[in-house]
Amino acid sequence: MAQRHLDPTDRAPAGASPGPHTPGDPHPHPHPTPDAPPPPPHSHPDTDALASYLRAQATEFLRALRRHRESGASPNGASPAARSATPPAPSTGHVDTARALRRAARRLSGTLHTFQPLLDADWAETMRPELAWLSGTLAMEHAYASRLERLLQALHRLSGSPSLPAPRPVTGRTAATPVPFATPPGSPGTPGTPAPPTTQPDRGNLTVGAAKAGALLDRQLTLARTRAHSTALQALGSSRFHAVADKVALLASEVPLRATGPLTAPAAATAADLRPLATAAKDRLADAVAALPLVTAGSPYNAQALVHGLSPDPSPHPQDAPWHQVRLLLRLHRYAVEVLTGAYPGAAADSGGTEGADGCADVRLIAAGEALDRHRDASEAAAAAAQAARTPRIAPATAYALGVLHADQRHEVEAARYAFQHSWRKEPVRLP
Repeated sequence: MAQRHLDPTDRAPAGASPGPHTPGDPHPHPHPTPDAPPPPPHSHPDTDALASYLRAQATEFLRALRRHRESGASPNGASPAARSATPPAPSTGHVDTARALRRAARRLSGTLHTFQPLLDADWAETMRPELAWLSGTLAMEHAYASRLERLLQALHRLSGSPSLPAPRPVTGRTAATPVPFATPPGSPGTPGTPAPPTTQPDRGNLTVGAAKAGALLDRQLTLARTRAHSTALQALGSSRFHAVADKVALLASEVPLRATGPLTAPAAATAADLRPLATAAKDRLADAVAALPLVTAGSPYNAQALVHGLSPDPSPHPQDAPWHQVRLLLRLHRYAVEVLTGAYPGAAADSGGTEGADGCADVRLIAAGEALDRHRDASEAAAAAAQAARTPRIAPATAYALGVLHADQRHEVEAARYAFQHSWRKEPVRLP
């Protein structure tokens, strides 16, 4: 079973007739042959686009899974002899494979959510939570790593240090070793270097506090990253994941569309039309964006992101939740646009298509999505700094540096909101 879903899924079954094929035709079997079964009665051009999208994402999922198995990153992905003969793969291979799996799982889950009325209800309800579990599990390691890098860069920027240590690979012993903060050339305590110039500003306790704060954040986030790495490897070797992979392998060959039964031609076309469902996803996004305080976010330095900054409640800021919801709805809308236009990663470019508002709107959606991603990253980084500041028995200078870091990340939240409203209010430029 573990090997079955790793094989390519685009092979023709044995004994099947190739049928007539026209160069450039996306469907290699446009006409039924005596050896090939007739097309299903509920086939429709829009339904075919949905099925092609799901099959493409399932194929990307299986390709990433094959790369993961061949790299030997999973403890159960290869035989003991193969694991002993294969040298350890670099950490970047695991990260790239996990990112590819996560990207395909997100697109599959989002598409099942938007176009569920056109799919088998029981199958879609079973697959969606499993794909969400897989995507969330694989995302944790990357989230902790990027959060630590973001916070260390902010600490070096705020303390005036020009250098930043390179990130380290995740191993079983990295959690106990703090990141060595590089000492700027000419700073006190460096053997063989002259004293700093008198014109250089004296940071005092902020520099000492920033170093201790960085070591504290490194211990906490690296430990969390190591645990997330182990959790991801265990998940990729679990029976739950193999069950999901088996279902995705079946999806790559056959999409379980909803059986519409004997309908008239207009009724079948209406039932299989993707545009109303995609429009509903767009309307949900528009309603969520309308509820955001875009007028306030459009004013630079409005300091609204700093409200409740000294609240003793360790839960995330309640004002960030609507923005996170808009980010998820924007992703669902973008996936729906990919299904309708056929422009998605791995799809062949349609040279005969027209470039109009849809192509320009994609640019606006990408810019808005990047702003919301920065908003999410800054919000979570600020929460990590606040959590570190609640550590018992830390030095006052360390707590002060973490407070400055928290305020800096909340200002980044405010800047991301400003960038989002600036990109969202732009009218799409229509090319002639």
